Amino acid sequence: MQTITLKVEGMSCNHCVNSIEGALKNIGATGKVDLAAKSVQVQYEESKTNPDTIKAAIEDQGYDVV
Repeated sequence: MQTITLKVEGMSCNHCVNSIEGALKNIGATGKVDLAAKSVQVQYEESKTNPDTIKAAIEDQGYDVV
């Protein structure tokens, strides 16, 4: 299991949390959003997904990974 932490701009509420965590779940990863820190800690299996796919899934929800 791999873990990465990504800085994400544009999150402000529980809808944002649910949107991002749902998108990550759809690609086989799990995420924990920290609104105060503007970050997402993501755990994933390298055999199922990768950081580029994770970033794309978050960006597809309308947020900016910085």
